[in-house]
Amino acid sequence: MSARMHLSDAHGPQEQDEGARLAVAAEVLGLLADRTRLALLERLAEGEADVSTLTEACGAARPSVSQHLGRLRLAGLVTHRKEGRRVVYALRHGHLRRLVEEALSVADHQLGHLPPHD
Repeated sequence: MSARMHLSDAHGPQEQDEGARLAVAAEVLGLLADRTRLALLERLAEGEADVSTLTEACGAARPSVSQHLGRLRLAGLVTHRKEGRRVVYALRHGHLRRLVEEALSVADHQLGHLPPHD
């Protein structure tokens, strides 16, 4: 992610670290703010998948899925490996899986008019 490159050296090290942290978090949330990418991440939270499986799971066109996977890969949110001619994708870490699950839980609560809870 590129957030650290945009910070000024005018701030102290602690402010710079906190600024970078917030910038990276905002960038991750921005990537989640797309319906197709969120659907891809939701499917990948279940386990590894190839592009064909991901295309079917999110209902988008294959070129669109490939572009979104490229963005997620460049951001460091997903990994990929080749299996013959197939490319298999996976979430990079469990934090992202839990973040996606929580975002979808919020949606479930809002759509189902469920009371808030901790």
